[in-house]
Amino acid sequence: METRRLRLLVELSRLGSMRAVAEAVDTTTSTVSQQLTVLAREMGTALIEPDGRRVRLTPAGRRLAEHATVILAAVETARLDLAPDTEPSGTLRVAGYSTAIRAHLLPLITELTASHPRLHVLVREHEPAEALELLAADETDLALTYDYNLAPVEPDPALHSTALWTAAWGLGVPADADAGGKAGSAVSEAGDTVDVFARFRAQDWIVNSRNTADETVIRTLASMAGFTPRITHQVDSLDLVQGMITTGLGVGLLPVGIPTIPGVHLLPLTDPQVTLRAYAVARPGRMAWSPLTLVTNLLARRAAGDG
Repeated sequence: METRRLRLLVELSRLGSMRAVAEAVDTTTSTVSQQLTVLAREMGTALIEPDGRRVRLTPAGRRLAEHATVILAAVETARLDLAPDTEPSGTLRVAGYSTAIRAHLLPLITELTASHPRLHVLVREHEPAEALELLAADETDLALTYDYNLAPVEPDPALHSTALWTAAWGLGVPADADAGGKAGSAVSEAGDTVDVFARFRAQDWIVNSRNTADETVIRTLASMAGFTPRITHQVDSLDLVQGMITTGLGVGLLPVGIPTIPGVHLLPLTDPQVTLRAYAVARPGRMAWSPLTLVTNLLARRAAGDG
């Protein structure tokens, strides 16, 4: 049984058509068909069946594709283990959210340019769900993701996840909001988190347009404070969130420690705390690849130093 035939089967399970598989592996449709026919003969059972003008995997084909994913990962691990001391080189594809890229990855890339000139990092800005989709499609090597302590994401056991840094978040409000959350006088520092949210129950709320995690946090805390938040705005840029707050369009979560623009006041959320948790996520069998190992370890060290 050749691994290249198993790879074609896995690609067919993912892409759904012979033509798409052929394009993905840079071969012809007839070659894909012939190789899968040989694989079916080796296995002694049909692996694909007609589905209109296309084909689909049979139950046996789907089962073999599941085994093939594990087999191919093991083969990749074995190959990489043969050269564990290889100088990191080549292109490492990283998909991650903008704050992680700006604050953690870009400084690291600057260092790597001098220390590992043969290693190139290709960066794509994506929210966690998008980055994980790219990882599943093997369109990125490393995904920088996050969740919140109040909106946890169950880790995928099929992926390798490394915990990185944590960051406290607060509530960004207009600097002239009064104790009841209305504009007009200087805002005072907050009590506990539920009290803070209760004060701004009448405000519109701003959430992320590409990730629902912060909306989950807001709805959870608002429920604890006894109200349903009026979520009216969805934006992806933290700078834009601040700009909207200054114009009175609403309030929203912001990371503690970032500079706020004039007109924005950041209230701490202390009981319960709102904490973002960052992760580096990779496909199984890839962590022995020296560029991936190097960057993941350096990110973890930077996170430990920041802590």
